[in-house]
Amino acid sequence: MSQKIVVCGAGFIGTQITRLLTKTPCIRVQLSSRTPQKSYDQLKSTLSPSSLLPPVSVDVKSPSSLSSAFKNASMVISLVGIMHGTPKDFEDIQWKGAAAVAGAAHDVGAQLIHFSAIGADSSSPIPYARTKGLGEKAVFENHPNATIIRPSLVFGPNDDFFNRFSRLSKFLPFLPVFGGGSSLFQPVFVDDLARLVDLIAKDASVAKEVQGKIIEAGGPEVFTYKQLMEAVLKYNGRTRPIVSLPFAFGILQGAVLEQLPVNLFTVTRAQVEQLKSDNIVNPNPEANCISLENLFRKHSSTPDLRSIHDVLPSYL
Repeated sequence: MSQKIVVCGAGFIGTQITRLLTKTPCIRVQLSSRTPQKSYDQLKSTLSPSSLLPPVSVDVKSPSSLSSAFKNASMVISLVGIMHGTPKDFEDIQWKGAAAVAGAAHDVGAQLIHFSAIGADSSSPIPYARTKGLGEKAVFENHPNATIIRPSLVFGPNDDFFNRFSRLSKFLPFLPVFGGGSSLFQPVFVDDLARLVDLIAKDASVAKEVQGKIIEAGGPEVFTYKQLMEAVLKYNGRTRPIVSLPFAFGILQGAVLEQLPVNLFTVTRAQVEQLKSDNIVNPNPEANCISLENLFRKHSSTPDLRSIHDVLPSYL
């Protein structure tokens, strides 16, 4: 009997999850987002036609569109989120939209995997982090057995971080970091996130173990922001100085650039503020938190996580 899984939010992470899930013959994946057709067209040329269901457009601000899209689904994978927007945009998508997806998944009896982010904090003054935190609370309120995944920086072909800075190094005489570039990151490979979802989808005992839990997903190594810039230059073969700028300069720069259409050079004040905090797996986790590394050690036949040094040379 075939299993319908809905990937809600068909972007960089969602397409990679879809590629892995559809390797199992009994799983059929439906892509759902505001505009899922582009991702569907990219995937259908490389995947078995029977593994992909027709894409269904949804609007997380319209619960009725979610209910019909999720009908007969055994699992919903929610990747609802934005990187740029007004405070209201963040609230509508990452908080209220996450709540709507969770409620619709619960109503149809589907298991829910919700992607949040390390640093989610409902009391944060930063709209992105605050609404991620509020979204987590809303998810558990609407779907108590949901599983929440909090990734650190996600990397892989088509990522928005390493590719962006690699492109910037073509045009800038230096690569900038703020405040000395000392904030910490624990980059996680997109394929490892896909393996995590695949494990939950296919192993009932793991699915039960992670119900109502938060999985913090970091990679095998911790880097400073400056070290990540050094890795960009190492693997794209360019020589550029890395220049530290004061946080105050970044705030000023963001105040100007965030008024313009989003482009390669866009940085916002909120993004600069986020760089003042580390983005790594909590060394003192809450009772309901599990680390990706520990989960793989316990349940995966291939527990090792991939490092940026394993993967960046293949696409920068």
